Amino acid sequence: MIGAGRFAPSPSGDLHLGNLRTALLAWLFARSTARAFVVRVEDLDRVRPGAAERQLADLADLGLDWDGPVVWQSQRIDSHHAAIDRLTEAGLTYECYCTRREIQQAASAPHGPMGAYPGTCRELTDTERAARRAEGRPAALRLRSAITEFEIADELHGRYRGLVDDFVLRRGDGTPAYNLAVVVDDADQGIDQVVRGDDLLPSTPRQAYLATLLGLSAPRYAHVPLVLNHEGKRLAKRDGAVTLADRRALGETPTQVMALLARSLGYSANSPEELLGIFHPESLPRQPWTFDPLGVVQYSGNP
Repeated sequence: MIGAGRFAPSPSGDLHLGNLRTALLAWLFARSTARAFVVRVEDLDRVRPGAAERQLADLADLGLDWDGPVVWQSQRIDSHHAAIDRLTEAGLTYECYCTRREIQQAASAPHGPMGAYPGTCRELTDTERAARRAEGRPAALRLRSAITEFEIADELHGRYRGLVDDFVLRRGDGTPAYNLAVVVDDADQGIDQVVRGDDLLPSTPRQAYLATLLGLSAPRYAHVPLVLNHEGKRLAKRDGAVTLADRRALGETPTQVMALLARSLGYSANSPEELLGIFHPESLPRQPWTFDPLGVVQYSGNP
């Protein structure tokens, strides 16, 4: 096998059909390119008891398998802090004492790229930092970025150039931030192919740039269209019968749910293995899939 692909859910609740569809695509991309496929539970943020176990059971019931044991992100914090220390030793980090409200107010001011951290704490003096500590402000740690944009290549979107600002590496409570943890974890697990929802595309240049600073190779990316509800918004569990358990309650089997997901991709198949035999990434729909809880497949645009 050459490298690996992955699915990395956050255990904040049950997977809905959008999550399951992305997991299926990640599995298909990996298996169709002779890569390993691994699962990582990203449990550094909000964790709902029992959610991870249900997520893994749903993946298995859908027919997806993975290689090696499941990795828990919370067990890898030492590696995250080691990477942060390397960046700090290289002079590439600084403490930030801004509150979320202060950042939002500064971001709305007419200067700098839209959505970028404005660099409020970038050039604080030792005296100014000491004053903020004395106020009891917790310090996040930010990357001292040397660029404002970075370009990545995506299997579905082609060349994509996006914003890179002084993003957070470690939160004020000491927890490694997502953009740092995901880069370190992917590299350590030998993951060289990342398939995920296209809502994450804008953050990818930050991660790819960080990988270069750490001397790591950025993976190949494929950001796939989301699943939307009837209002054109990203599918969520509040939209009705959207989890595998919900569909079971309506009398559907995992095989029928699998077939539904296959149809949403333009295929007819009842299992991941059957779909793998006819899967061609270049033929995937480029538009979101609108899910009707009654099981009707609709597209937001032409496939």
